[in-house]
Amino acid sequence: MKKAIIKATESLGKVLPLILGTILLVSLLTIIIPESFYTRFFNKNIIFDSFIGSISAGTPIISYILGGEMLKQGISLIAVTTFLVTWVTVGFIQIPTESIALGRKFAILRNLSAFVLSIIVAFTTVLILNIV
Repeated sequence: MKKAIIKATESLGKVLPLILGTILLVSLLTIIIPESFYTRFFNKNIIFDSFIGSISAGTPIISYILGGEMLKQGISLIAVTTFLVTWVTVGFIQIPTESIALGRKFAILRNLSAFVLSIIVAFTTVLILNIV
């Protein structure tokens, strides 16, 4: 038990600076980049919209506000949904930290699968909302 605690503490010590740096970077980008910035880049291409969400990671609380504003500005529900799902689940910015903590292969596969699944979730969500 003592050995496991020591090993876990060492691992946490190695990863903690990267986690803090990632959190600070994402927080800084969230504050610096205004909400209107994102609405200029959506061209109703789901892959492109997903990519924008992937590189601009954020928190779920902010995503609801941002999503509402995007819908008000005429961006399609599918584009907003895809963006929001990738915004929260895919994080290309966090891949270095995630690679160190969980392994490079896992980090890449998790982000790629989350990217593809975000598109499927967006289509399914819009389909369900249009039926109801």
